[in-house]
Amino acid sequence: MAIRLLREGLALVDPPGGVDERLEVRTRLLNTLAFCLAETGSLEDGLAQMAAARAAPDGISDQALRDELYSLVDGNRGVLLCRVGRIDEGIAQLDADIAFNERRLAEATRAGTTGDPRVIAELLITGLSNRGMAHAYRTDQGPDRAIADLDRAAALAERYGFQIRAAIATHALGNVLQRAGDVPAALRRYSEAQRAFQELEPGLLMRLRIDQAEALISVGLADEAGTLLDDVLPELRRQRIGQDVAEAELLRAAAALLDNDLVLAKRMANAARRKLARRGSPAWAAVASLIALRVDALKALDGPRPSATVVHRALALAAELAELKLYDQAAFAQVLAARLEVRRGNTEHAGRLLRDIPKFRRIAPIDHRMLLRLCRAELALARGNQRVALAQAKAGLDELGRMRDRLGGLDLVSGTALHGRELGELAVRLVLAGGDSPAVARRLFTWLERTKAQLYRYERFESAADPVLAERITEVRQLSRALLRARLDGLPTAKLVSRLAASQRDAMRLGWSASPWGRPRPVATADDILPRLGDRALVTFASSDDEMIAVVLAGGRVRMVRLGAADPITEAARRLHADLNALAPDHQPPPLVEVISASARREAERLDRALLAPLAAMIGDRELVVVPTGALYVVPWGVLPTCVNRPTVVTPSATAWLSSSRSDTEPGSGVLLVRGPGLQAAQGEIDRLAGYHADARLLGVSDAKVVTVLEALDGVALAHVAAHGEHEPENALFSKLELVDGALFAHEVGQMRRPPRRVVLAACELALNRVRPGDEPLGFAGALLAGGTRTVIAASSKVGDEPSAAAMADFHRNLANGASPAVALADAIATDPLRRPFVCLGSG
Repeated sequence: MAIRLLREGLALVDPPGGVDERLEVRTRLLNTLAFCLAETGSLEDGLAQMAAARAAPDGISDQALRDELYSLVDGNRGVLLCRVGRIDEGIAQLDADIAFNERRLAEATRAGTTGDPRVIAELLITGLSNRGMAHAYRTDQGPDRAIADLDRAAALAERYGFQIRAAIATHALGNVLQRAGDVPAALRRYSEAQRAFQELEPGLLMRLRIDQAEALISVGLADEAGTLLDDVLPELRRQRIGQDVAEAELLRAAAALLDNDLVLAKRMANAARRKLARRGSPAWAAVASLIALRVDALKALDGPRPSATVVHRALALAAELAELKLYDQAAFAQVLAARLEVRRGNTEHAGRLLRDIPKFRRIAPIDHRMLLRLCRAELALARGNQRVALAQAKAGLDELGRMRDRLGGLDLVSGTALHGRELGELAVRLVLAGGDSPAVARRLFTWLERTKAQLYRYERFESAADPVLAERITEVRQLSRALLRARLDGLPTAKLVSRLAASQRDAMRLGWSASPWGRPRPVATADDILPRLGDRALVTFASSDDEMIAVVLAGGRVRMVRLGAADPITEAARRLHADLNALAPDHQPPPLVEVISASARREAERLDRALLAPLAAMIGDRELVVVPTGALYVVPWGVLPTCVNRPTVVTPSATAWLSSSRSDTEPGSGVLLVRGPGLQAAQGEIDRLAGYHADARLLGVSDAKVVTVLEALDGVALAHVAAHGEHEPENALFSKLELVDGALFAHEVGQMRRPPRRVVLAACELALNRVRPGDEPLGFAGALLAGGTRTVIAASSKVGDEPSAAAMADFHRNLANGASPAVALADAIATDPLRRPFVCLGSG
């Protein structure tokens, strides 16, 4: 549309001859048209039109106006060159434009001189912002020049009242910080820019989404990045914004690659490469080729022996990237070549390739550094040096941990595990290859703790509430409620579903920019855990190369057992979960209940034979602490015959259990009982529970509002919430409890200043988690544990109102009689394990 209007305008000022005013208008039209043609076509189209724009002011008699227009066109040309990766040429053009406007602004601000300082300042701000962004892409220098330009642009924008220009500079500063490796600071800048863009210029949000996606990919949140890009790509394509379309496709390929969707990754990378090549953007096209190469390398590594062709392609691309001054990408391509050569058995050549790689810069992407560590480890292993291989794995995971320590928000901290997955898997395989001795078992336990559920080893920092985030979560709550009403009334819901999803994503994005989540605690060793276990046994499950393994800590000893193929165990866990969900509704026909119960018992017995029967001699009749893996997180352990009436605690890692079991936490005070809406058995349940606790505070349905409940939870010793709950598998932090005025989200309970010491969730499925790589589980109960709650009682499947109420009455009676939560729950669910699928999470 802009191109059509500009051409109509040019028709009105042709022929080109005439007064200064007409020539000025023609120059400005040509200048803007050149940019639009470059965006929707190729760089050459834009530069050809730019040449006409540069010549247009030649006939202007006013020297000052002529120079101003020359500078305007040169600055725009610099932007076009930078957009396609010709950074040095572009910066040279921008230097001249900025120097010209700096002189003009200095002259215009002198007393008695002519010229509008505000008009000149806007041109200078634009130039500084563009040059700052260009410097951010320079790989041969640090971020100082980019930051200096953008800080000055922002200061000028504030001084002269250009709010949108200040927001653009803030956005650009986020890009600089991202490329400098400070992802949390970058995300905070993006959030600031987002708020301004939403108010002042929503059209700029598309580019912001692309840059946010790049930051999320860097910390392993491939699925969230993919969702962001899938949102903006249709509109970018509709508007034919060529460079942004290509960059978004390139990043979509990178997200798909992390998500192991190799077909989508290759398709998107090739589409981006073709567009970028047509646009005259060789640097960006080479980056797209690198992603396509990564796909082919992964496929080759999965085969018996990679072909020499893929190695030659990697080395040729490395040379091309180096020629384009993309040194980090060139090094990455060379590491890929070295890894392929290791797999081909050419270890000498692989070693030479690795020696020739310049040391990665501190700000190199984390996935580049992890691949280098992995390649060095594989080379050492190929040469028979397991010690060096394990040292490389440890150094890589330590490096990843230091990155994680700087991140804020549960999602970001848990997502980073993706980048260390292959290193962790390699280390576990190496240790397992050493046999089944107690010494190997100890080493395996240490490695599992380095790779499992790192989110839960943080002591959370107290942070100030973010009013914007709180406002967005309130909006999510209102939309959730409106959607529920619409469904109950049989009204159309498509628009509400779309608005709710968008609002959830906005809230999540604001959460990503939070300050660091917490202070990291050291990873626990077997020597740390054994004295604290006392008479308990701890069992950590893990899988490697489709083999399920258990490491058992009990009686002062550490032992391991190989349990056989992992797939049948995983399938049995999923079938048991499905059966328990089917069994949950109250008042089902007895024949149906019997059929489902029989199926559930068979799956429970199958799991018991596979997982716990081989450990019987080691665990005896001890209380259990279980660290699950993958699909085992859905298992309600009290259903398994070995665990019936046996106190059993589920924890994300031994380190997390040690942290939640410590005795130096605040004990909390009082008991809170909350009754949510829509539960027929809740009225009598809450009244009955109050009889077990002399200091109980009751919040009935009308009082069970989100703000009231959050305030009451703060610092309480024991909280029991009887309310409908729902686990949100795609967006775990929006798993929820339904209260009278809407949903209470996991996002909110993880942020409490003084988390409740013990929480009972008499609701469906709120022990469920979304399990990311590295066994990083996240859900409603997980958010409570990560926020500092020591013990959570929750259901890992759907549960009927009546069995839930009965189980909770038994649990609280046992608790009031002095039993620990784990003991109290074991007795309460033993009466009817299949209908009472509650688990004790945390310390127990």
